[in-house]
Amino acid sequence: MRLPRRQFVHTLIGSCFSGALSLRLTMASEKIAVDNLESGSDLFSQIRQSNGKFQIEEYRKLLGAANEFKEGDHAIGVAAADNEARFRARSMLAKTRIGQFDAHPVFEDELYRLLIQTRDPQAIRLSENLTFRQVKERILSGDEQSVKDIAAGLSSDAIGCIVKLMTNQELVAVGQKVFTPLPGTQIGAKGYLGARVQPNSPTDNLDDIRWQVFDAWSYAVGDVVLGTNPVSSDPRSVAAIELALKDVLETFGIDDALPHCVLAHIDVQAEAERLHPQSTALWFQSIAGCDTANQTFDITLEKMLKYAASRDGKYGLYFETGQGADFTNGHSHGFDMVLHESRKYGFARALQQTVATAQQAAGKTPAPWVHLNDVAGFIGPEVFRSREQLVRCCLEDIVMGKLHNLTIGLDVCSTLHMDVSLDDLDWCLDQIMPANPAYLMALPTKIDPMLGYLTTGYQDHVRLREKFGFKVNDAIWAFFKELQVIDEHGKPTQHFGNPLWVYLQYRRCKGDTRTDQAILDEGHTEIQSVRQRGVFLAEGYGANPGELSRDLNRAIRQIYKDAKESIWAELTSEFIATIPNCLMLHTQSVDRNDYILHPSTGEVLSAPSEQAIRKLRQKNTNEYDVQIVISDGLNANSIMDQGHLEVFLETLRPQLATVGYRVANENLLITSGRVRAGYRIGENLFGGLSGQRTILHVIGERPGTGHHTFSVYITSETGKIWSVPGKVDHDVTKVVSGIATTALAPAKGADETVRILKAISNA
Repeated sequence: MRLPRRQFVHTLIGSCFSGALSLRLTMASEKIAVDNLESGSDLFSQIRQSNGKFQIEEYRKLLGAANEFKEGDHAIGVAAADNEARFRARSMLAKTRIGQFDAHPVFEDELYRLLIQTRDPQAIRLSENLTFRQVKERILSGDEQSVKDIAAGLSSDAIGCIVKLMTNQELVAVGQKVFTPLPGTQIGAKGYLGARVQPNSPTDNLDDIRWQVFDAWSYAVGDVVLGTNPVSSDPRSVAAIELALKDVLETFGIDDALPHCVLAHIDVQAEAERLHPQSTALWFQSIAGCDTANQTFDITLEKMLKYAASRDGKYGLYFETGQGADFTNGHSHGFDMVLHESRKYGFARALQQTVATAQQAAGKTPAPWVHLNDVAGFIGPEVFRSREQLVRCCLEDIVMGKLHNLTIGLDVCSTLHMDVSLDDLDWCLDQIMPANPAYLMALPTKIDPMLGYLTTGYQDHVRLREKFGFKVNDAIWAFFKELQVIDEHGKPTQHFGNPLWVYLQYRRCKGDTRTDQAILDEGHTEIQSVRQRGVFLAEGYGANPGELSRDLNRAIRQIYKDAKESIWAELTSEFIATIPNCLMLHTQSVDRNDYILHPSTGEVLSAPSEQAIRKLRQKNTNEYDVQIVISDGLNANSIMDQGHLEVFLETLRPQLATVGYRVANENLLITSGRVRAGYRIGENLFGGLSGQRTILHVIGERPGTGHHTFSVYITSETGKIWSVPGKVDHDVTKVVSGIATTALAPAKGADETVRILKAISNA
């Protein structure tokens, strides 16, 4: 199903002709050089004059070369070799007419055919005879309504190409004048900056989740959605979180102004709603820019359109996207990240239109509550490495979202293996905020306690509101005043930054008649328990309300330091010697640096390791149906820490045997191993054998949560499926994550692994 992450194009189609009319595309250090550009030529005349006919491969490469440089485009061979090559590619694109561009699809699939139907037929006429340069100039010079009028007729690919031609300053200018607020709110309106509270828990603990919400509100933060990323995909667990979030909103009487959402797969949310009617509000799904990438998310157009058609209530759909997700899942199809991202926004626009139609069919005024969060920076350095690239990505995506008539927010984030620090994120936010995205993420600190990445903290919102004059959605701002964390003038009160105060109000709204002190004592005990589980809660502030307290700031920076060390850690020979029946395997990564910067090398076994797997298959013949694989992943320390792997295996193996599984004696240990290396082992070990066969892949998670956690990827398929190279991928895999002595205890992680495997087998 999936191709490797880095798909370098070694053979470029097209020959070089002599004379002024020639175009030459070559690879220069795996980048595209564009030579011999004739003045006045557009894309199509140049390609045809050079090759005698239109060539789709060169077309895609020229469009990619027009982008600002990013590692992700470089990885698939469509990045410009230098600024001169980029200038030449942009010059040709600028002279190309919109109608002619639309007549030459970059890539055709079912999603593309859906997207071209979402355009306003009348608006198409406004741009089809214009060049990209002319459309860009009209967008920059026109007022908001004229921009929306012309954008309504633009294809997603055309919108993606327009932003390629804009400078950062021009992107900011467009962001400052085009807005699509959510119905009946100021979320996404000019001068407003909302917050999506992300109260994640490494163990789906409901107290962890509730207290992070109380914490957010104590800083007057959280007006877009309470959105939790769950650890478990069990519909019962998801429903429990939905109900906990719903309870908080209903207790304070603001559920009609602020929705909740658990970011499980949309099928799981639907099942949670079936189990507990009225438990869900806004429904979430990650979406991609092509059919095959959407299959990785286990969605189809038919499924998503059906769900959208069912969302005829107040709260509709919430999407997350991000540049690079398509190619890192092996679905670049030879075209660049900006165009993939723009197609995702086109998909969101199509689903937004479907929600509006559903509301109208239900006899309601169409008011689709649909928004999109661009998660920029979550994947890692294979997409982009520097803070400048992160800023560029965010500005591109803000404008593409707004030109698609979407309410678009941002998760301005970085991973620990990117060259973007805690302080760099502040710099990035200062560059991006003038473009006025609808909202940002919001956590107690910049570090997510479950996902292990860096993003926006509650007090970042306080700082940005003060610096840029941004406001909070009016209805929730009024609630914050009623909560007495801000005064009538919007200034912090003595209760600002005190989650205990919010908890006291929550208990009073619940009808709790105990004394204030009794409730506060109870709250203090709960806060201590939350922190002992490794979940951060902010209290108070530093030199001003927009800064963390000194102690918490120091603790966060220590976690950041530990994470940087953990990501470069390697399994020691002393530790390897403790693993019983250990068979050492290696991937194609040359060293740790190669592994971090070139992830695809960690997805493919070395030739000697493949041979070792074939020998193991011959030795074990048909004797076993479960194989345990262990990889360092992104944190070897999480595997080596005392009480981790040893306890997990000692609990797992007997349980598997008790319920009837035949587990291979060998523990396969991969150095520089990614998740998909486990799939490759399964193909070589199980392909063509009878019955159900399972890989249990124990792998170190990315550091940065304050825990050294590992996951277990549970992949169980028939020998027939395993025999098809690339067929097995994330869409058929279940995960138990957050396993550590400080999070989900290794023994309990083993229990959960067996439970899920049994459920898969009985399905």
